[in-house]
Amino acid sequence: MSEEKANHELRPKKPFWTHIALHVNDIDKTIAWYEEFTHLSLLHRGEDENGFNAWVGDASQPDSPFVLVLAQFLDGKDPFAPAKHPVLGPFAHIGIEVPSKEMVDDIAARAKEAGCLALGPMQMPKQIGYICFLKDPNGNMVEFSYDQGVYEKAREIWGSDKS
Repeated sequence: MSEEKANHELRPKKPFWTHIALHVNDIDKTIAWYEEFTHLSLLHRGEDENGFNAWVGDASQPDSPFVLVLAQFLDGKDPFAPAKHPVLGPFAHIGIEVPSKEMVDDIAARAKEAGCLALGPMQMPKQIGYICFLKDPNGNMVEFSYDQGVYEKAREIWGSDKS
């Protein structure tokens, strides 16, 4: 089988949710932050004439990858200039659900010590759950939640092929 045909067979057969992209000021610092405070790890790193890029994602989901794309443009090489790159916040955020309330507390304590805790931890109404918000090195908000119910609702409404 040709390499082109093999690659084509690996592509999704329908539209697929793949990534969120963020502009960053220091790609190394940002990769390190996401690896320290989240379950995400470096999948790919690249460089081109415009700057540096990286994909961080959940290594346990190779069959349904969703990655956070990080891009640091070189001076004078930003293809979107002169437009500004706003950060996610104060409400706009990346959401990560964790398996326990204690994990939210632990993340919040580490973030407070590192100076990047933005809010919480706190109990919010149903469909929000127990949460804390952190700011990544670029000021983007990342929410960590417990008992938000996203996975339960998806399985309830859409079903699941997992046991």
